[in-house]
Amino acid sequence: MALLIIPMTCFGSTLATSQPCQTPDDFVAATSPGHIMIGGLFAIHEKMLSSEDYPRRPEIQKCVGFEISIFLQALAMIHSIEMINNSPLLSGVTLGYEIYDTCTEVTVAMAATLRFLSKLNCSRETMEFKCDYSSYMPRVKAVIGAGYSEITMAVSRMLNLQLMPQVSYESTAEILSDKIRFPSFLRTVPSDFYQTKAMAHLIQKSGWNWIGIIATDDDYGRLALNTFAVQIAANNVCIAFKEVLPAFLSDNTIEIRINETLEKITAEAQVNVIVVFLRQFHVFNLFSKAIERNINKIWIASDNWSTATKITTIPNIKRIGKVVGFTFTRGNMSSFHSFLQNLHIFPSENNKLLHEYAMLLSACAYVKDSDLSQCISNHSQGTLAYKANEDIERNFSLRNDFLWDYTEPGLVHSIQLAVLALGYAIRDLCQARDCQNPNAFQPWEQIQSKCSKECSPGQMKKTTRSQHICCYECVNCPENHYSNQTDMDHCLLCNNETHWAPVRSTRCFEKEVEYLNWNDSLAILLLALSLLGILFVLAIGIIFTRNLNTPVVKSSGGLLVCYVILLCHFLNFASTGFFIGEPQDFTCKTRQTLFGVSFTLCISCILMKSLKILLAFSFDPKLQNFLKCLYKPILIIFTCTGIQVVICTIWLIFAAPAVEENVSLPRVIILECEEGSVLAFGTMLGYIAILAFICFIFAFKGRKLPEHYNEAKFITFGMLIYFIAWITFIPVYATTFGKYLPAVEIIVILISNYGILCCTFFPKCYVILCKQETNTKSAFLKMIYSYSSHTASSLAISHVSLDSTNSSITMTDPSSGSRSAAWQEGKDLQAQAFAHICRENATRVSKILPRKRSSSI
Repeated sequence: MALLIIPMTCFGSTLATSQPCQTPDDFVAATSPGHIMIGGLFAIHEKMLSSEDYPRRPEIQKCVGFEISIFLQALAMIHSIEMINNSPLLSGVTLGYEIYDTCTEVTVAMAATLRFLSKLNCSRETMEFKCDYSSYMPRVKAVIGAGYSEITMAVSRMLNLQLMPQVSYESTAEILSDKIRFPSFLRTVPSDFYQTKAMAHLIQKSGWNWIGIIATDDDYGRLALNTFAVQIAANNVCIAFKEVLPAFLSDNTIEIRINETLEKITAEAQVNVIVVFLRQFHVFNLFSKAIERNINKIWIASDNWSTATKITTIPNIKRIGKVVGFTFTRGNMSSFHSFLQNLHIFPSENNKLLHEYAMLLSACAYVKDSDLSQCISNHSQGTLAYKANEDIERNFSLRNDFLWDYTEPGLVHSIQLAVLALGYAIRDLCQARDCQNPNAFQPWEQIQSKCSKECSPGQMKKTTRSQHICCYECVNCPENHYSNQTDMDHCLLCNNETHWAPVRSTRCFEKEVEYLNWNDSLAILLLALSLLGILFVLAIGIIFTRNLNTPVVKSSGGLLVCYVILLCHFLNFASTGFFIGEPQDFTCKTRQTLFGVSFTLCISCILMKSLKILLAFSFDPKLQNFLKCLYKPILIIFTCTGIQVVICTIWLIFAAPAVEENVSLPRVIILECEEGSVLAFGTMLGYIAILAFICFIFAFKGRKLPEHYNEAKFITFGMLIYFIAWITFIPVYATTFGKYLPAVEIIVILISNYGILCCTFFPKCYVILCKQETNTKSAFLKMIYSYSSHTASSLAISHVSLDSTNSSITMTDPSSGSRSAAWQEGKDLQAQAFAHICRENATRVSKILPRKRSSSI
């Protein structure tokens, strides 16, 4: 292997540091033969020199502005390939390389790509047109690069034609993760999604909410700017200004735009934080001018320039302010450091980059290290004349540390990983093939050879503990997340309020809106029960109307009271219809109000009846006096119902029920009525419960009345059913959610309504229809007589047992003149009943007792 020995003989020459392209081989920056060739794209020079404002001839011009940092990246690729060739990874098979200088221009990179795709071993450098390139054998098997996303995208679209693997070490644009548009593109760095997310997090945690952004006018800058803007907007951070600079130095307006940007920064004095998505040469020019203007800010650096020595060595750089940057993961750099130390003995006959660097280093031999990079860049702007001599090797040795200082460890590590990934892919392909033959495999086959299988849509990559980011696991996207591309780094979150996604989903699904629909089987059943209840109400009304003058109807309070109670039951059954169907504000307000008021009116009427029954059959004079004072039917009904009306009115005014979308469920949106105020809802139900409890107490005291006319006993049962239903309702309603929540209240309304309706009217209907012989005036009086006789006997016997030691029973006390007449009447009734039992005087009792009881009723 030949060594780098710059000719010792003295000769004078004038040599352009970067020659214009005369032949295709002139276009190659560095090459080395091998069984398998790998292409490389590096922007060694800052720009392509042109004497005109825009190209007038289709030719590749001379490149100027030698970049030390990019030159080191090309050396990193060369070093990594040499490392593989010297390792047992590819035993007997060597890797070669062809490295091209893109001059930071898309057109130059496209020209290099055309040569990569040209047919192997073809002397005419031609690329064949084919419908199927599966068997086509191009010049190289894979491409490392490019660095800039703008160039990478253009190159990738050409390489896609043959599915040639392209592994980038620096292109971070998020769009490159799209495997539909860039199926053969791979990279060893994360996408900008994570970098911009980290920047947004830093800004939020630092408490900054007024920032500026500067980006390049290319795919990298625009995509990073848009992604970053979305992420900081979610953190309530505002952007004061967005400045966009031309992407390439060959643009003549770049100096003007930099000056305008600095003027904008100066004008926005309150903006102290500026996020910079620029290339190194942009930042160099921007900061150099900013130092002259004494601009001092906090600069948030992208990975493009955060560790660039070219930036950190700008004179008076500390005057620029503070720089906070993000960079790539570093690896072991000891081997590369040794490579740089021995660079002077590396062969250079096929390495124009190394040869040019040697010339530039010689031209700047007497410049101190801090100015060496700028000297090299300036000398490469034109034609460099020098006389080669034996001092060149010494200059290499003396300047070894200079190259090391300009090394960016994160990028060098990314390039090493890129080459290593290709090395492993080639090793897998060559296990069953003779890869010393260049035709052993096609480039697209390497895409099938991976450290890890391709993650399908619905999955995301989860990196393992290996240092190689090409090695990862595929994990399913969790619920409410999705991925719609292959090999996505992360799953995207669905909008949980309107969309959902199952595990391993490739898209978000719109949530279905659900409510208790009219055609739901449970709703149909409940409606049928409600309609049946309404039919019962109508049937009972007809029966009572046809039997208006019978004792059973009269003892129920008369037809008017029965009609009012039946109307309440009708409204209660009808109110269940407002719980079904799509909720509207009107139905939400109507359903609870209608039920609350109508049910309260029903309970108020039954309460009045219970009080009347207790008054009619009570033998306790004190209780009778109290009940007579309390018994005001119309006032009781209006007062009890009016209080509920006031409760519902206040509820509707201050916290009315309204339609609400419940998005807490993962897959559906529940359209429901939000009650507005739990306190008002509870007060309405609690008030009904209080009335029902009072009614229950009164009815319970009158439960031992005549059997066929004993309404109090059935009212007691009806109230018990009501209490059981609503006590059960509270925990069930509190723990139920979803579209069937209204059905819970419907069921409770039906149970309580049916319970009271059946207990209040069904026994009477039974007597009217099936026991007509007992529904006559004579039968009614006979029943009252029997009940009164039994009651009087019970009272007399009880009295005898209490006064058994006396020889006679005194029925009145003359000294008790203060006792009321009503009490006297009760005592007389008791005396008469007792006399009947003692003297068996049935005639007298039959004349007095029935008259007294019937008149009371």
